[in-house]
Amino acid sequence: MTAAIRLLVVDDHPVVRAGLSMLLAADRSIELVGEAASAAEAVVVAQRRHPDVVLMDLQLGDGVDGVGATRRLLALEPAPRVVILTTHESDADVLASVEAGACGYLLKDAPAADLIDAVRTAARGGTVLSPVVARRLDERRRTPQPTLSGRELDVLRLVAEGGTNRDIARALFLSEATVKSHLVHAFGKLGVTSRTAAVATARSRGLIR
Repeated sequence: MTAAIRLLVVDDHPVVRAGLSMLLAADRSIELVGEAASAAEAVVVAQRRHPDVVLMDLQLGDGVDGVGATRRLLALEPAPRVVILTTHESDADVLASVEAGACGYLLKDAPAADLIDAVRTAARGGTVLSPVVARRLDERRRTPQPTLSGRELDVLRLVAEGGTNRDIARALFLSEATVKSHLVHAFGKLGVTSRTAAVATARSRGLIR
């Protein structure tokens, strides 16, 4: 008999966690081994319970989002497979998740059968994308745009929040000179010459929210 897939559900909303847990644990091929509300809690539970697959929300309440949590989980040994399950479908979120190593990206309006299939596919080593996300990625491949690095996106997100170079340097543990360098590179890739234009262009392209 094939062993059940060990699943960890990570979401900062208790009702959502409970609903997902009940739904997925009802399937005989899946064994719910834990729930977590934050990145730190997810790592602790994963270290203790060794899930095969983690369903990960993007927006968590402890300052570290689902992308950061995914990076932490994939640094474990053995590392679980991580499937993002979220309401967000921007290019920035999708690309950040893929760069972090997530093997899947689903939206929370997915049918129950699709969620169960996604867990099974991830456990087998496959990749899972919602139809909307798959179309967006296909469109990007057909109309390639300059790719901003993860750090350049981090800097632009903080610029969008009104941060000065000094604020951004402190938040990202960088020097102000490094922040300026990231901005210059981002300006060049986006074809702009100001912080305001960079933020507006990045938002229009779905690179940041």
